[in-house]
Amino acid sequence: MSGAIEPQNPTLPGAGFSVSHQKVELDIDLLARRLKGKTEIVINPHSKELRNVRLNCRQCDIKRITANGRACPNFVYEEPYSKTTLPWEAGVHQHHMLRKKIEAQLKTPPEEELVINFPKSVRIDDLDPFSIEASAVAGARSSVGLKDDNVGELPSARTAIEPDRRYTPVTVLIEFTTSQIRDGMQFVGWEDDDLRYPHAYTKSFSAPGGACCLFPCVDNSTARCTWEISIKSPKTIGDAVSSPQSSAINGLGGLTNGVYKEPELFQSSMNAEDSALELAVICTGDLTDEVDDHAALGRKTSIFSCGIPLSAQQIGFAIGPFEHVNLAEFREGVEDDKLGQNAVPLHGFCLPGRIEEVRNTCLLMAKAIDFFTLEYGSYPFWNYKLCFVDDAFPESVHTGFLTICSNNLLFPADVIEPLERVSRHMVHALASQWMGVSVIPKEPNDTWVVVGIAYFMTDAFLRKLFGKNDYGYRQKQAADLVVDLDVGRPSIYDTGPLVGFDPFEAEFLELKAPLVLSILDRRFTKTGSTSGLSRIISRVFLNAKVGDLANGAISTSYFARMCEKLGHAKLESFFAQWVYGAGCPRFQVTQKFNKKKNVVDLLITQKQSEQSERDLEKETFMRDVKEEEHSVYAGPLQPVFTGPMTICIHEADGSPYEHLIEIKEAQTRVEILYNTKYKRLKRSKRQKERIATAGGVEYNPDGNDDVLLYCLGDVLQSEEEMQQWQLAEWPKETEEEMNQEAYEWIRVDSNFEWICRTTMSMPGYMFLSQLQQDKDVVAQLESVQFMANQKEHPLISTILLRTLMDTRYFHGIRTTAAAALVKHAKEGDMGWLGLFHLEKAFQHFFCYDASPIPQPNDFSDRAAYVIKCAIPRTVAKVRDGRGRSPIRARMFLLDKLKFNDNSDNEFSDSHYLSTLMEALAEAMASKPPPGQDMDADFSFDENDGDDIRFHNACLEELDRYRRTDEWLPSYHNILSRTALNCTRILSSAGVIDDNPSHLIQYSRDGTADGLRINAFSNLFEMGLAKNDAVLRWFLFALATDPSPYFREHAFRLLGKILGSYAIGQPSDSSTTHEHEGLIIEQEEASTETRKADLARRTTVHGALAALKDELQANETLKRGLWTAIASPVLSLPELRQLLDICRLLYGPETKMVIKLCYPRYWRCRRVGRAKLQFSTTDRVRTRPMPKRALLPLPPPPPTPTPLHPPAPLPSPSLASGTKIKKEDSGGSEFMPPPPPMARKPLFKPLRRPSEGEHGSAKPSPVRETPAAAEGEKPKLKIKLKIGPKPGLGEGK
Repeated sequence: MSGAIEPQNPTLPGAGFSVSHQKVELDIDLLARRLKGKTEIVINPHSKELRNVRLNCRQCDIKRITANGRACPNFVYEEPYSKTTLPWEAGVHQHHMLRKKIEAQLKTPPEEELVINFPKSVRIDDLDPFSIEASAVAGARSSVGLKDDNVGELPSARTAIEPDRRYTPVTVLIEFTTSQIRDGMQFVGWEDDDLRYPHAYTKSFSAPGGACCLFPCVDNSTARCTWEISIKSPKTIGDAVSSPQSSAINGLGGLTNGVYKEPELFQSSMNAEDSALELAVICTGDLTDEVDDHAALGRKTSIFSCGIPLSAQQIGFAIGPFEHVNLAEFREGVEDDKLGQNAVPLHGFCLPGRIEEVRNTCLLMAKAIDFFTLEYGSYPFWNYKLCFVDDAFPESVHTGFLTICSNNLLFPADVIEPLERVSRHMVHALASQWMGVSVIPKEPNDTWVVVGIAYFMTDAFLRKLFGKNDYGYRQKQAADLVVDLDVGRPSIYDTGPLVGFDPFEAEFLELKAPLVLSILDRRFTKTGSTSGLSRIISRVFLNAKVGDLANGAISTSYFARMCEKLGHAKLESFFAQWVYGAGCPRFQVTQKFNKKKNVVDLLITQKQSEQSERDLEKETFMRDVKEEEHSVYAGPLQPVFTGPMTICIHEADGSPYEHLIEIKEAQTRVEILYNTKYKRLKRSKRQKERIATAGGVEYNPDGNDDVLLYCLGDVLQSEEEMQQWQLAEWPKETEEEMNQEAYEWIRVDSNFEWICRTTMSMPGYMFLSQLQQDKDVVAQLESVQFMANQKEHPLISTILLRTLMDTRYFHGIRTTAAAALVKHAKEGDMGWLGLFHLEKAFQHFFCYDASPIPQPNDFSDRAAYVIKCAIPRTVAKVRDGRGRSPIRARMFLLDKLKFNDNSDNEFSDSHYLSTLMEALAEAMASKPPPGQDMDADFSFDENDGDDIRFHNACLEELDRYRRTDEWLPSYHNILSRTALNCTRILSSAGVIDDNPSHLIQYSRDGTADGLRINAFSNLFEMGLAKNDAVLRWFLFALATDPSPYFREHAFRLLGKILGSYAIGQPSDSSTTHEHEGLIIEQEEASTETRKADLARRTTVHGALAALKDELQANETLKRGLWTAIASPVLSLPELRQLLDICRLLYGPETKMVIKLCYPRYWRCRRVGRAKLQFSTTDRVRTRPMPKRALLPLPPPPPTPTPLHPPAPLPSPSLASGTKIKKEDSGGSEFMPPPPPMARKPLFKPLRRPSEGEHGSAKPSPVRETPAAAEGEKPKLKIKLKIGPKPGLGEGK
């Protein structure tokens, strides 16, 4: 593999060359899915001894290679896709033999496939460092620092170049063709039965081996050069179909992935309007020219130029009938004036009919790019393009100038559910142009820097767009998730090389890396000496632009030095703990006020998240297996995390007093001096006000020294409201304790400078004060989480209800409070109080007065919409003492679903209906249907409405929305997908009968990919993976479906199937018998069985052993896997996944099974004119013929003395095709020729002999010569005889 263009950072040690420029010309036949092209690569040798170069090249047929115009016939090319099958009848046990053939391409990084040997006529000479040619080479080198207008300062003619640039460059020209594009490009809509708009685009090249599928190159992220790309394509869809190039392959017709395709049939399926749609080419770089091809009518050539060095993996293009959307029109006038010439052009491209969705989805992109330009520096390219296509996976592919996005990201203006998720995804795609395309990681371990900065920039913009509450809420949720996941995990520095193993590795890196940078940013801003991390990031981009950052590749050490230099702080311990180390701290904090010293005593105890034995899960089984195979170990566990921490003490008047402490040990004891005159006067005044109100006297606070700060959660305070809502108050004893406290509450890490979990030993009323008075949404969330962990109590339910009812809270706090109410929705002492509060809150906000019938939907208030979805979701989780949903909860959900009215709502209610449907199915699944409940303690009462009619009404309502979605499809078919989920939930619980055919019909070809995946997932959740027909159909779909989106999710689903087999189901190891009141438990399983069951649930080795036992004899899986491996659709990474699965399940068997056909009996027919016709019959011989004893040769006759010396004769030969038959009266066995002997000439005029001459001997069989067998003439028939000639020696 060649080196990078920067001498300081070669691609591989000893590569011997670098690439400064590459020109690519592609002529693409869209219908036939083939291309022909040529590429010109300018190679800069690093030594005069360079005699060959190694390039990546796949699925190409090399036609010609030249170096500096001289032919290079001695090149070596090994095409990996031609070696993806075994040339004999093999099976899954020969997986290792197939893997060995392509092992070089499955490595990381893969080996180069093309080796070009330079002829002797190609000379590499020293280059004058002051020549004009040397200046041009140096100019190509300095292209890293080009300005926005693409005009850089080229070195003068007297400027010396670098040591590795002192040799003359070599220009390599490669001409190639690709008869079948299997990988690298995705073609959509070109099949006869596909009604989507035809288009094509490049796939993700995030890993080596993707870009080289389209053209030879150095397929490495660090090998960057300038580019010129020329793409020849049809002008319209009609031209693509009627083009002579698309009419046939090998003169017969299109052959795509082994499927014959008639262009005429495809053309007849389109109307004239679709055929006239113009095909646009969207590509990396700037469009410099677009000309018509005069040699081929209906074709055009689009030329793109990129003067900024990029790697081959960052080149992408799309061809299709795209419509253009000018996204710059959403830029506000003020921002446009502020940016001036630095305003970046924004372009959106989509398929016909989706312009409005693009406008709605990309509404914030202009604001985002302006924010990044002002905050972090100018945009690294000249324009930014977004192209939306079908079947794309991943959902966005980041290339230079261009992001290829999936149409799944688009959503119309009336759908509000995916707003936050899609907005973050789109903004991150834009941020990746700065960090990810322009700046790349130097090594795989440095991936965390690129990922972290890109998401840090994204979150910074979303904080400005959605507000600080949304930002803080999501940061806190992400931190809690990291604390749970970062147990036994490698560090984020070591996670970089693991990104390609499993999707979880990348997701974990995307979760923790930006959090680490956010706490670093807070530590910078805490000192006030810098503007935070934004200044450091902008300096990184500036250094990359001017060329100080070699090759635009950033390393962890470089980033750490920049942070220390510009942040004026020593960060060695920070990077050692959070970057090179793993895990997160857990703090246990105890607090006590010392009245004698007037100090607050704090004891902070730190404990690390130690790895504990955990049960395996089917969702993560394949990840655990891969980590076990690749020896992925946990990162170094820190003995103690150190750093500054902010302690904040809040008084009754709301004044916070911050104290900065330093955590250096596992236990830190702190004494904080505290003086205050307030003795929780707020509480006493509240009590006085309530007493005065109850007595009918107006309370006048004038003249009192009480300090009162009205706070959040002060709703439902009157006596009447408290009675109606069944609210509770603090007991008198607790009120007295509250009045004795010297402060309201204490917060540890109030500035969110740690990724940790803190357990604070404070009374509940202090957490209530924190919930009601602290304006920080993180503090509010911590308080609600504390309330959710408390034992059920009417007072806790009251606090949560008031939090839910107060609309001033952030909607995330309110939904968390609603979810916590389920713990208080219990019978007995609680009397279903939590359920009552949930029903009452929903009735108050969304129903008519004193009626459970909901009002028409109005989703104009997004916070209200979120609450409306959260309450039914919580009601569905309410259970009684037997774990069943009460009838009132199910009736509540049915009424909301049945009487839903969306007629006057401007927004779609598909996601809201989906929430209600899943909630109702979850509640129904907790209870057997009427007539099947065998619980002796349950007394069925039809008076409460829980009868078979209610049960059928629920099922009918669920099915009604499924049928509606078939006629009026919802957004991404969410109602149909939810209906399938409900079917699986109810079927698994035994509420309805299993009906797999109902789900299988949604797995057919032509169904939307998301719906197909959902159908297969529910089938396997119902245990139908053991059904041979379903498994066979799934493996066939996985191997033949052209959509990479479907195949990726199918592979993940296959991993879950294997996980379910490996882990198994919980086994009941004991049987309980009852005899005269005595319960006897009898152990049935042996100790070995219990150990094996425990091992398969807790260890990877035990699970793999169980998996082999379960599937070793499954012939359907064997045939399905091997058929999928032989599929011409799968790419090499997908093939590697299947081979890995075979390696896990089946032992290798090195053998070659050869099939030999049984011999058939021949039929001989005489056709006349001395001709015999031989033909085979259907009858076969399965047993060998018995051997016959050979007859002894007769003694040779006496040799007469010849009168004249005979002429020499050639001895008969078996190799000539003539068989020799010994004729005598004893039989007609085939014998080898006897030793040569002197005899007279054998060739005489043929005549029919008389019977007396030969006795009973038969003539020998006639054999044709090889020439005669091929139909040539003449045919010579020869009869050879061995023995004395008749009459010889008789005196005749």
